[in-house]
Amino acid sequence: MSKPLHSSEYAFFLEELRAARARVGMSQVELAERIGEHQTFVSKCELGVRRLDVVELKRWTDALGIGVVDFVKTLEHRLARNRTPTSLRQPEK
Repeated sequence: MSKPLHSSEYAFFLEELRAARARVGMSQVELAERIGEHQTFVSKCELGVRRLDVVELKRWTDALGIGVVDFVKTLEHRLARNRTPTSLRQPEK
């Protein structure tokens, strides 16, 4: 039995990576410059072509000015909302 390359949880992680960058109004180019990478690295990470390890995630979130703990808390809330049956979900604000 083969494992899928990306789980649904990882898809939410990718969405949150993009959303976090968008919330602070930073382009892929700006983020790449701050973390010492090329724009293509940021793009590949956000698309799920390249996975981030925890050290890279910390560098990424620090560059966004949000901190890794805050990022993970936001991701946890997003994942929890996804697990809640549709009939019990609160509208997103």
